[in-house]
Amino acid sequence: QVQLVEFGGGLVQAGGSLRLSCVASGSILSTNTMGWYRQAPGKQRELVAAITSSSIANVADSVKGRFTISRDDAKNRVYLQMNSLKSEDTAVYYCNIKMGRYGVEYWGQGTQVTVSS
Repeated sequence: QVQLVEFGGGLVQAGGSLRLSCVASGSILSTNTMGWYRQAPGKQRELVAAITSSSIANVADSVKGRFTISRDDAKNRVYLQMNSLKSEDTAVYYCNIKMGRYGVEYWGQGTQVTVSS
């Protein structure tokens, strides 16, 4: 089992910044991909950014140039630096980890990000 806990959500004005953190604990395999997804009201959950254990990052076009994903394997953490936030970034942000050959995955409980215009 793996547990994921997110930190750093909140209310911010448009144009502002927030940094989300997620800490993983439990039986974490060395080969994994950690990522951030978001879900706005009435919409499907979508990938925001993901980063492999080899530090290869994939960032959604909608946030490219504004959001940066990084990880610290010594601390079992993944971060999402969000700059130039827009009202359309308002959503619940979920941390995710996929591990191993079969891609077993776990989710955090989510953290609310609200961007006021």
